[in-house]
Amino acid sequence: MNEATTADVIVIGSGIGGLVAGALLARYGKRVIICESHTIPGGAAHGFERQGFKFDSGPSFFSGLGDPVSRNPLRQVLDVLEESVSAIAYEPLGHYHLPEGTLPIYRKLADYQREVARFTPQGAKELGAFVQRLYDLYEPLKQIPALGLRPDLGVVPFLLRYPAALLRLLPQLGAVQQSVGTILDRTVQDPWVRQLVDLECFLLSGLKAHGTIAPEVAFVFGERETASVDYPQGGSEALINALVRGLKKWSGELRLGTHVEQIQVQGGRATGVTLRKGGTLQAPVIISNATLWDTYAQLLQPEDLPARFRQEALSTPAVDSFMHLHLGIDGTGLEHLTVHHVVVHSRSRDLTAPGNTCMISIPSVLDPKLAPAGKHVVHAYTLEPWTGWQRDDAYSARKRERAESLYCALEKVIPDIRDRIDVELIGTPLTHQRYLRRYQGTYGAAIEASTGLFPNGKTPISGLLRVGDSTLPGIGVPAVAASGILCANSLVTPSQTVALMSALTSGRSQ
Repeated sequence: MNEATTADVIVIGSGIGGLVAGALLARYGKRVIICESHTIPGGAAHGFERQGFKFDSGPSFFSGLGDPVSRNPLRQVLDVLEESVSAIAYEPLGHYHLPEGTLPIYRKLADYQREVARFTPQGAKELGAFVQRLYDLYEPLKQIPALGLRPDLGVVPFLLRYPAALLRLLPQLGAVQQSVGTILDRTVQDPWVRQLVDLECFLLSGLKAHGTIAPEVAFVFGERETASVDYPQGGSEALINALVRGLKKWSGELRLGTHVEQIQVQGGRATGVTLRKGGTLQAPVIISNATLWDTYAQLLQPEDLPARFRQEALSTPAVDSFMHLHLGIDGTGLEHLTVHHVVVHSRSRDLTAPGNTCMISIPSVLDPKLAPAGKHVVHAYTLEPWTGWQRDDAYSARKRERAESLYCALEKVIPDIRDRIDVELIGTPLTHQRYLRRYQGTYGAAIEASTGLFPNGKTPISGLLRVGDSTLPGIGVPAVAASGILCANSLVTPSQTVALMSALTSGRSQ
């Protein structure tokens, strides 16, 4: 029988939220063990290699990682962990291939408006008013470092350190909990630009404007204007490796291939975890980076939670899963290829209809080392519902059928893409459930702004916290990094957080 191991904190899962929470707590001096079921860290953001092609499994769009003026929460975490990633800045940010034509997307609002004006001059003016309203919200928010935030009243003394920002934020408090759609309704009448804003929101949160909270989009547009948009050299794997180095630098531990079977609960308090391979780990604090549904339905027994709470939590709607294409291709004659593309096939179908909006990333355009010489890596993905997927005799044929919209999208960027393929990997919702161990292969909770905020990381079980894309502030790399910050700071005193903030300020001044 294995001897139980004691730690201050056990984190279940090494996604970005779990790694940020665990590494920050190690930085605070806690003994942290992160248990990862997979043999590769990173969760939905891990990287993998096939035949010399290095792929991003999930997120492909990053910003501010190499720019010291960026307010990206993940950048702040790396700074205090005394880690960094090399990042490659680029422009334009991408191309939107719409039924009416191709729209290049630029960082600066003036450049963005210039391109939109080719389609609708009046809409371009209205877009300016809309984005300016978001800037009004971003300006005070950017002055308050995300690294110091916490989900309790201990945040008040921290906020009072930024009186000018608070004064500017007071008139914006109504917008903090508003949807982007509310601001859109007040500033934009042009139907083409309204659809464009819906697309921007969908790419960020999986929801259109009326379902996406305003601060999330304000942050993205504000960062575009003030900091570079860049890609981590080495792909998302490099970003995960930097967090893992930071964890270990501050004496935290990552255990790969360590599947947590159950969270132990005694007398309403979390006490440890049971491992699939046998043995237990004990700690007074357990942080689950598993999804809300996996945490409450798989890692806990039904009797561990109040029945009504469990029922309501498990009824939380989930964002659909995705179809993914990971391709290694011949790059001959593609010297002018750009990195990011979005294809909307039809205006008669909703943006969120499966297969209608396809995202494409070709990061080897920026970092040739991601592919063998003369080759490119391609990652294309689109929403795909879980319903109807099963591993049966028709599975392979259905995979190829459902990937067809991705190939049609890719042909708008590389017309002869099918003739260039060296490596082809097709991922389905079942793939994501299997390798990422995520409920129905989802990428997070689909909580619309009009129905309320994402739940915070607290649970009814003492000593059990949650982190990741089904907690506040939601989906996306900056959001899950922020959830890790909130979680870690809730477990230390405000004075410890102030000391950490001083380390951040000191590090940036050197």
